[in-house]
Amino acid sequence: MNWNKLIRQGHRWVSIIFTLLVTGLFAAQGFGYQPAEWVFLTPLAPLALLVLSGLYLFVLPYVMGGRRRKPSPQ
Repeated sequence: MNWNKLIRQGHRWVSIIFTLLVTGLFAAQGFGYQPAEWVFLTPLAPLALLVLSGLYLFVLPYVMGGRRRKPSPQ
């Protein structure tokens, strides 16, 4: 199992969920519906996952640095 691929795929799906939640909240307010206050806190859970996985994906190339480099074919 490739953890890097799994985290990257999870980051993509969580970003889709986060985008849909925020878009839904703005659409609801645009149509005049005022949801309960706790509903505005629902995007924070996916956002926390996005921050953690995004930081991991950001640091990954620096940590893996010289391990994956292959000589270029000539």
